[in-house]
Formats: sequence, C-alpha cells, structure tokens
Amino acid sequence: MTDTFAPVATHPLEPLTPHEISQASAIVIREHNLTSAARFVYIELREPSKDELKQPHTDRRAFLVLRDRDAHATFEAVVSLTDDSVVSYTEIADAQPPITLEEFLQCEDIIKADPRWQDAMIKRGVTDFSLAMVDKWASGHTTETDNPGGRRLARPLTFVRSEAQENGYARPVENLVVTVDMDTMEVVDVADTGVVPIPQTPGNYLPGLFERPGNVPEFSEQRAPMKTIDITQPEGPSFTVDGHYVEWANWRLRVGFTPREGLLLHEVDYLDRGTLRPIIHRASLSEMYVPYGDPGDSQWNKNVFDEGEYGLGVLANSLQWGCDCLGEIHYFDAYVNDQDGQPIELPNAICMHEEDYSIGWKHTDFRDNLGQVRRNRRLVVSFFATVGNYDYGFYWHLYLDGSIEFEIKLTGIISTGAIEQGQIPEFGTLVSPGLYGPHHQHFFSVRLDMKVDGERNNLYELEAEAVPVGPENPHGNAWRQTKRQLTSESEAQRLADPLKARTWLIANADKKNKLGGHIGYKIEPSGAVALPLAQPGSQQARRGGFATNHLWATPYAERERYAAGEYVAQNPGHDGLVAYTAQDRSLENADLVIWPTIAAHHVVRPEDWPVMPVSHVSLHLKPTGFFDGNPMLDLAPETPKVGGHCCS
Repeated sequence: MTDTFAPVATHPLEPLTPHEISQASAIVIREHNLTSAARFVYIELREPSKDELKQPHTDRRAFLVLRDRDAHATFEAVVSLTDDSVVSYTEIADAQPPITLEEFLQCEDIIKADPRWQDAMIKRGVTDFSLAMVDKWASGHTTETDNPGGRRLARPLTFVRSEAQENGYARPVENLVVTVDMDTMEVVDVADTGVVPIPQTPGNYLPGLFERPGNVPEFSEQRAPMKTIDITQPEGPSFTVDGHYVEWANWRLRVGFTPREGLLLHEVDYLDRGTLRPIIHRASLSEMYVPYGDPGDSQWNKNVFDEGEYGLGVLANSLQWGCDCLGEIHYFDAYVNDQDGQPIELPNAICMHEEDYSIGWKHTDFRDNLGQVRRNRRLVVSFFATVGNYDYGFYWHLYLDGSIEFEIKLTGIISTGAIEQGQIPEFGTLVSPGLYGPHHQHFFSVRLDMKVDGERNNLYELEAEAVPVGPENPHGNAWRQTKRQLTSESEAQRLADPLKARTWLIANADKKNKLGGHIGYKIEPSGAVALPLAQPGSQQARRGGFATNHLWATPYAERERYAAGEYVAQNPGHDGLVAYTAQDRSLENADLVIWPTIAAHHVVRPEDWPVMPVSHVSLHLKPTGFFDGNPMLDLAPETPKVGGHCCS
C-alpha cells in the first residue's frame, strides 16, 4: 500500500476521505481487472455495526456500487481500507443502480442528435436545438419490458429556452417522451403523441430577466432592499466540533453524509446531569417519492424516487454564508465520487449553526408580579439538494428542551405541462397562459434507528379517548389517554389520526423513570397527513408502498435501510418496507427501527410560479418520561445587551 492510500486515523463513523475514495476504487480495479466499462455509482463508508463499534479496533471498510456497461450488470463490493484488499465482490441480479450524472449528460447529447427527436421539435417550431433542455427523469416501470434485469432505461423530458439563462420550464414540450438505453447510450424510442403549442409567456426569476414586459408575474422592478439583519455571537458559537463529532449544550452527536442519503446523524445522545444517555443510533432520510396525478401522455409516468433513483448526496448544493445560513456557521465539506471512482469535493455541503428559538419557558406570579423567563435555542444541521427542477432543504433541529425535529423545505420550480390556450387543466393548476402545474404529492420516509436509553425498546400507540357518561364520567367531561403496545411489524403499520391525537412512543424496555413510567420519546405527526391517491394496480401504488402508512416499525437488520428497497430504478414494486415487514417479526424488547412517513400534498397555486416560495413539512420527537422534569429548568437567565436580566 502506498502512502497516498494510507488510511487516516479516525473515528469509525467518519465519512470516507478523498484518499479513501480513491483507494477503494483502486483496490477493486486492481483485484478484478476492471475496464473503463465498469462505472462507479457510489463509494461510501461501510458503516460498522453496533457490535463492531464496541470493539477497540474496527476494520475501516468502504462499500461500492458499480455498473458494468458491457456486461449489463450491477455489482456490489466491500473493500478493506485497513488491509488494502477486496472483502467481497458480488453481482446483484435484476438490479439497476441510481442514474449517474455522467449518464444524464450523455443522454442529453444523444437525444439532441436523434433525427426522430429533431423532427418532433421542428413540428413544434423549434429549430435551434441548443436552446433545448433535456431533463433527467427515471424510466419508472411502465410494462414488463422495463424490468430491471433488462435494458438500463431513462425517459427524459424536453423543455425549450428562448435564450440562455431563461427559465426553460416555462416552455415544456408536451407529449414528447424519449426512452434511452444508458448502457449502450442509444435512443430506444421517441414517443410523440401530438403537438401542443409551446407556451410563449416567459417565467423568469433571475434579476435582469424577470422585470421584462410580458413576464409572469409582471413586476416592473425589484423592490427596495430591506434593512440588514445581523446575527452575531461575539463570543463565538456554543458548539464545538472535532472532525464530524459535535458537542452543543447537552447534546452529543456525529454528522454523517452518504451519496444516496445526503446528511445523516449518528449517535445522538443527551448528557443528563453527568450521564450520557443515548436516544438515536442513526437518523436519516431513507427515501423520497414524488408521484404525479395527471394522466396526460407526458405526465402520467412521473413517479420518481429522488433518493433511490438519483441520490440526494451527489446533488447537494455548496451553501453560501449569509444566503443559505445566517450567524456563526460551521460548514462540513462532503466528498462523493465520479464514475471513474475518483473523489469529488462538495464544499460547504452541510451547514451547522445555532438559532434563537423564542421563549423556552416563562411564568409570572400575578400576586407579586415577579417573573422568570428562559429563551430556547436550537442547533440546526442542514443541507440542500437540487433534483432537476425542485430544490429540497433537509434540516435536523435539536432543542434545549430535549426535543428533535426533522424539517423539509420544498422550493425551486414546479414540474410543468403545456395545454391549449384557453383550456383549464383538470389535473393541475394554470399558472401562466398555456402552462400548468400538475397535481402531485411528496412522501418522505425517515429512518430512525432508535436507542432510547438503551438498545432494547418497545413501541406504543397513544390516543385520546372520550369516556362515555356513566359511573366513570358522571359529568360528561372525562377523557383519558390510551396506550397500546404494537408488538409485531403488522401491528405497527399505522395511519395518523389527528382527531384522536394519535402519537407513538418509543420506550426503553428495561427501565422505568423515577415515577414508575416509561422512559421514552414520542413521535408527533405534523402538517398534512395525506395518503397516496393512485389506484391499486397502478405503478405508483405498486412502487410507492411505503407511503401507504404514516408509521412502520422493524427490528434492526443491516441491509434494511431504504423504504422503497435497495435498488429502486425500474423496480416493479412491492419492495422495501412492504417486503421487510412481510416477515411480521416481533417488535417486543427489540432493537427498533422506526419509519415515519411525512407527506406534502401539492395542489399547485399561481403563487408557486415562476419559482416556488418555500413550503414546510416536519416531524417531531419529544421526550416523554425520558427526563425527571423540565430539562430546561437549569438554564441560566439571559443577560440582554441593554442591561438587566431576564427575571424580575
């Protein structure tokens, strides 16, 4: 082994370094005599198990996914960076890995060169093909010919700019769908089912473009800038960072990153009066699914798994101070790989800062008018990914009261369709003359590998129940909270019910708190609790099975990490959580993994055009019996700059 490839002394959960990414690909190329036809899709840390983390010395390993274009085959490899050797190299039958950036760029070139596509564009009055935008859209699973053991397919869609930098999504080319074989890089089919006029009204948002006459919305000029908001911490932030290990207030955690999931958290613990108490072993977004509800010829097949078919980590933005984040910022760079197996740096991929979060607790005694107030804060760890037209921000918030929030911010540009002038779309909303946004939904599956005060946990469903009038409720006012243990995977497939205030409690199986109750964390659904609206038998229903429940639970299994399955591209469905939970394993006194589903139900508004204001959805975890009392009681009063203090 050369010094260049020498493993860096590091914690076993630290993401791979650039040297380790290069080393991992070099080992596989060397040991298996790979040619340039073998393309590296993902190279990431092969995370050690919980048992391995307890050992004093852990073999540093990488996990790789490859696609061999000549063999039309997908491979997984595990390599030991410590021993400079291949641990395993396995062909995965009937599996298509996520589509790579390299493939999308090549797709655009071959589509623009195809005479059938060119003829379709000429029919629509487009002769300058350089202004065409070919957007990455996964193939879906339209028929049995799309099965993952066959050709490696994509079905990109076309849009047209009127000039460079213009918003091309204002001019979709309707009823034109191209199918590409990405192994052979050939256009398999060009389906043109009829010309719809390309909308002509601009939809620009860049300064210098959106003010032009005829643009929608018609702004004559930018408004005057607002007064500056400065967020300063003269003494610096309250967190400390060592590599990817973070300490903030009573929180301890490790920040992670993978090419598929993007940001994740490891070993989220809370220091409670000198005792470090675990809460979550690993927290990540396991999948995000976006099915569209428009039956149009170029719309019906829009059902994308942005994590499993593309990868969120590889699409991460480089964040800018003062724009994406404010305050005293710590950035984590991330590293992914190109298809030759070499590292790509994503500078400032993860932003971490702390925010004031208004009142933490407050009380004023009305008798003597003496009051106490403490302010809350939160630690914010976030990243943004751009998936074609949409932009998604993913935020983990840790609060001083011990609660945890996962928030998703949706923005960017809606996926658009063209319609004849004067018509009103039935399955979408008109946003500009001849242009509409189709109805669609977003489903986010969060994977929480729980460890609430220990490795053995139980799951309970909590509900509010009104007590009928009778001996127990003579005045008709009584209600109670019911608690039912969910003991198997089939029992734990649950829907939210806000009318019953339904929540779920993950509790330690071996200990009680000092009041004799459960030591736990409660999951509270928030926002929309929508379900998929696609009909049974449709590919949307088959492929997006995880979205049919707001909660799933499984016992920990190393390869059960993704809600829609390991290999999603061209997968016909019934995979992931649907397959995992078919085993109906016991959840009693288990190493529990909890899978909440967060929904964003999007009926497009005119206000969402030409660029969408941020929409928020989130998930909350609250300590419930975990602490003996208010964990913020010991906070010191704030001292305002104007003098005095926050008590009277």
